[in-house]
Amino acid sequence: MNRPQLYKRLIAIALLVALSPALLITHNNKAQATTATVNDKVSPDLRQLIQSGQGSTRVKVIVQSNSSSTSSGGGLLGGGGLLGGLVGGLVQTVGGVVQGVLSLLNITLVETRADSVDAIAADPSVTYVSLDTEVRSLGHVSTTTGTDQSRDQKNSVGINYTLDGSNVRIAILDSGIDTTHKSFTVQSGKVAFSKDFTGEGRTDDPYGHGTHVAAIAAGVGTATNGKYEGIATAANLVNLRVINSRGVGTVSGVLKALDWVMSNRQAYNIRVVNISLGTPAINSYKNDPICQSVRKLVNAGVVVVAAAGNNGKTSTSQKIYGAIHCPGNEPSAITVGASNTYGSDARDDDTITTYSSRGPTRSYSTDTSGVKHYDNLVKPDLVAPGNKIISAEARSNYLVSTHPDLETNLYSLSNMKLMYMSGTSMSSPMVAGAAALLFEANPNLTPNMVKMILMYTAQPLSGFNTFEQGSGELNVAGAVAVAKLVRSELLSLSAPPVGSSLLTQTAPSPQTTISSYAFPWSQGIVLNHGTVTGTNLINKYQKSYGKGYVLGDGVNEGAYSQSLSTSMWTTNLSMGNYLMKSDGTAMFGGGVFCPTGIMLSDGIMLSDGIMLSDGIMLSDGIMLSDGIMLSDGIMLSDGIMLSDSTSGDDTAGMH
Repeated sequence: MNRPQLYKRLIAIALLVALSPALLITHNNKAQATTATVNDKVSPDLRQLIQSGQGSTRVKVIVQSNSSSTSSGGGLLGGGGLLGGLVGGLVQTVGGVVQGVLSLLNITLVETRADSVDAIAADPSVTYVSLDTEVRSLGHVSTTTGTDQSRDQKNSVGINYTLDGSNVRIAILDSGIDTTHKSFTVQSGKVAFSKDFTGEGRTDDPYGHGTHVAAIAAGVGTATNGKYEGIATAANLVNLRVINSRGVGTVSGVLKALDWVMSNRQAYNIRVVNISLGTPAINSYKNDPICQSVRKLVNAGVVVVAAAGNNGKTSTSQKIYGAIHCPGNEPSAITVGASNTYGSDARDDDTITTYSSRGPTRSYSTDTSGVKHYDNLVKPDLVAPGNKIISAEARSNYLVSTHPDLETNLYSLSNMKLMYMSGTSMSSPMVAGAAALLFEANPNLTPNMVKMILMYTAQPLSGFNTFEQGSGELNVAGAVAVAKLVRSELLSLSAPPVGSSLLTQTAPSPQTTISSYAFPWSQGIVLNHGTVTGTNLINKYQKSYGKGYVLGDGVNEGAYSQSLSTSMWTTNLSMGNYLMKSDGTAMFGGGVFCPTGIMLSDGIMLSDGIMLSDGIMLSDGIMLSDGIMLSDGIMLSDGIMLSDSTSGDDTAGMH
């Protein structure tokens, strides 16, 4: 059967399911029946390894436990519980070795035979066991994002310094930072701390990705007279190296870095973490160790920004849906896709790049009956410029030495060189820098409020649907205008009353003008499986804005419909029944792309391989083992995309 015939048959099946109540009832009963079935506590890729006959293989696994295990006095895992780090107990019994304990994340790193993990998972204190797999980097800024305007706004209210991220620190989990580059040396103590989690024993950037990312978030533009500078130029950086000299890291390395942030966030005043890397999102966010660690950080008051991924199209340039990376599939993270500004400051021609990963999230859990239960979250949350971004070039880095065409040749000094790269890796630090500006404008903001404000003030890009752009394109000027009006005394309360006035004065007009182009705000947010709009999002305090919640908490979900809980959300907010293809107006403006009901049906109607209007859902076999998608350039071993297209091309230099 050829591909067009396959697509037609898939569409026909989807229509049959959608139009047949009997089929829906039968399948829904099955879903209800399996809901009560205990989920498999072993990750799908680890389970597949065992079932393929490789059970005797020694593997490194990540064992998550419930918090009560820290105080248990015995049990199968030996005295002191799982997080006591004992080699004895069950781990020793099955021939395993404890290699590390991340106590704040309730995680133990174990090496053992693959076929022994069921015995480990059977312990009541163990919540999930997964493979320690690879993670990879995902590869005119201040004007087009509205950052310059936000700096002017602060001066206009009589404060004698510039809004620039002062007194805020951003942790960069990446391939290291070349601290000798002038983007970081002008400001004393710019990189406040560095630590290696790759085992290579160095914190500089031989690969070249982390330096570029860090400078986008907070690079100083003094050496280039402001031509090439980051978003939060005065923010300090914490350099946590989790990607090695060839662009590869491990899940356990990322977890160790996140555990370090959890332990040291207050001592270093870390308010924002940027993660411009990822691994294929296989495990449901409810089980995935990186997602669970991100959630703990957000609950503790740290904003976590994650790149969506660069898997937006097939080798034949057909759109792909459902390829959001981990930890971009975590609801509490701010997941960022990539837009293309075509090098202009005005935003009337901005688009979504073809490679930017689209939602929904297709991570899943598997119950003991073998039924998959998909997360189907609406992601990304918003987009930011990510195409051909010029930023700092680390000395003698692997990327430029292997691909010299990434060099801009704008400066000859080795500590002033600049390179260009494209990808959601570049978009993510723009949002991380924006979050730092919001914290400087109002230090009492919670991570959920930062996320809400960034989405509410984003610019909907015409012609692109919610799975492609979330709420729209980053608008720093609009976000700062709202953030500085949020009542600090309200947020200082341990439990602010739901419905309390959120702002100190009337909300700003919901539009921003950048380079003479005026655009509306989205005036809405994406929540788990749908969207919500209404001025009360910024006029009234919502319970979901507090620490310990996710923005999507308080949404009552049925089999195919959802509503807001009145105990957590105020009235005069509207939940959308459809995800839209934007016409460039507020979030509900445009044409219907798909009903939100298909997000709630547990993958029944939204199936792998099915056509979704203008593209196809990610299906087995399209994603490569290292999480890199083939595109119209030349695929190289490190994942860099090269193309000989024009300057508007959005695959050149992608990473």
